[in-house]
Amino acid sequence: MERRDIEIFLTLAEELHFGRTAERLHVSTARVSQTIKKLERRIGAALFERTSRRVVPTPIGRRLEQDLRPAYQQILDGIDRAISAGRGVDGLLRVGFVGTVVGRFLHQVSARFQARHPGCQVQVVEARYSDFLDLLRGDELDLVLVPVTVDEPGIVCGPVLFREPVVLAVSSRHRLARRGSVSLEDLGSERVLRPRGLPAYMNEGLVPSRTPGGAPVASGPEFSTVQEMLSLIGAGLGVFVVPAHASKYDTRPDIAYVPLLDGPARERRFAWRATAETNRIRAFTQAAADIVAAEGGFEAVTVPPAWRPGA
Repeated sequence: MERRDIEIFLTLAEELHFGRTAERLHVSTARVSQTIKKLERRIGAALFERTSRRVVPTPIGRRLEQDLRPAYQQILDGIDRAISAGRGVDGLLRVGFVGTVVGRFLHQVSARFQARHPGCQVQVVEARYSDFLDLLRGDELDLVLVPVTVDEPGIVCGPVLFREPVVLAVSSRHRLARRGSVSLEDLGSERVLRPRGLPAYMNEGLVPSRTPGGAPVASGPEFSTVQEMLSLIGAGLGVFVVPAHASKYDTRPDIAYVPLLDGPARERRFAWRATAETNRIRAFTQAAADIVAAEGGFEAVTVPPAWRPGA
């Protein structure tokens, strides 16, 4: 039984008039009559008694109405809830991030977003390199601000929000710590840490497996979190390419940050499940883009003037 057939039957059971039913549903009277006849043939019994003066449900018709109406209303309510979740901007939005200062940035975006959409609560959650994809796929997060390009089935990436230059994080005792700058070619003689659990192409996007001259870049220990990465670097167990803001926000006496002159800029964008895209996600990503555009870039957004070097 199709949904439209059910709708015609239930409406006729209310109106008890073929003409009013047709008018209410914006169909022809013939369509109403044909639908009822089709249902009666399928059921094998009359659903309505028809005379020139009145239309009355038969006992079978009345019972069918009693059985169908609550279930049909549940279907309508479910559709309404789905539409509200997909088109509305309320409820809960779970936003993840990988890194350090980007968490601060997301709280600023949340404030802008909630000022526009007070009916939606935002939960900002730190994710790890090793699990942000699983959190997305498992519906534990709605979207994540990622530091790498994501090319995975069912995952959508938004446009680049901002780009940051990169630096090489090394132990303060490392020979490169005293250099004014380094290049990707210098990585050929280093052990470079690798995020645990990332697909190979993402690792390649963070740190290439070969230098521009073709020398292999040796892999060092793996890490899951930023703090784990920093502890490995501080212990002299490897180096890693990080966004330039780390030199301001992740300062430690056992780590030095050396500008990486030819390192590719680190790009930040949102990623989410294609099947879970809603107006909440679209509105939040727009709020983030608006903040970056209005403030003149990521650094202007995240670093108050009093914190700038030399201030």
